[in-house]
Amino acid sequence: MRKETKKLIDEFRNEYMCEGAAASRIIKPYVEFIGEEVMEQAASALLLGENLLLSGAKATGKNVLAENLAWMFRRPVYTVSFNANTDSSALIGTDTFKGGEVKLRPGVVSEAAVNGGFCILDEINMAKNDAVAVLHSVLDYRRLIDVPGYELIPVHPATRFIATMNYGYAGTRELNEALVSRFSVIRMPALSEERLAMLLKREAEGASEAEVKSCVGLFMDLNEKAINGEISPNAVDLRGLITALKLIENGMAARDAVTMCITNKCFDDYEHTLVDDIVMSRFA
Repeated sequence: MRKETKKLIDEFRNEYMCEGAAASRIIKPYVEFIGEEVMEQAASALLLGENLLLSGAKATGKNVLAENLAWMFRRPVYTVSFNANTDSSALIGTDTFKGGEVKLRPGVVSEAAVNGGFCILDEINMAKNDAVAVLHSVLDYRRLIDVPGYELIPVHPATRFIATMNYGYAGTRELNEALVSRFSVIRMPALSEERLAMLLKREAEGASEAEVKSCVGLFMDLNEKAINGEISPNAVDLRGLITALKLIENGMAARDAVTMCITNKCFDDYEHTLVDDIVMSRFA
């Protein structure tokens, strides 16, 4: 990352110190993101006050990048995972009875807005229209949350929104133009064998070259099967692979570690058998 960008990030952190209960949400990521060019682009956009939309297939590091950015800027993290049941109240808040009167119990977006957090909007293209609509005034120049019956909630100047999306998966939908226009978009590059090997070596320093190579090969095999629609993307689990490699490093048999962290996460019998066959080809 450029020295100028690092300097601006330091100035941002000094200007917007996070204190109180929100500081407990400043969490060091489980995995370090690898990709200087993408990190530079994302950080530069956030410094300008932009919100980010990270688009790409599973295991391209969208959530890892979002978590690393929050840590780099030392901001509390608030996450909402969209699904068919996520509505506006989950984002903005809902009425609750407290102290003899009706008050607003803030949702994830409201808390991030008040505390200057980085709000990760995971799988935003699975959101219902009413849930997405409430984000418009938060994401654009107004930076306000208007909750009927309550005062306007201004968005803290340090607050940023980072949305992620897997394009073309079951349950997803096209994002409308009004929403997309409120983001700067980064198309996440596919995870190459070299980047994956570097990541695995960094996360499991004691693993042998042969073990890392086998794990890289397994991941690539699973990813290819998922792209071709032969298995679901659930088996392409980077966190599971890292955990498996750490277990191998600590003495567990490779086949057992991979079975526990990858294969057994496939609950469909047919898919479980397919994934197990792929695992056997790499870890006999």
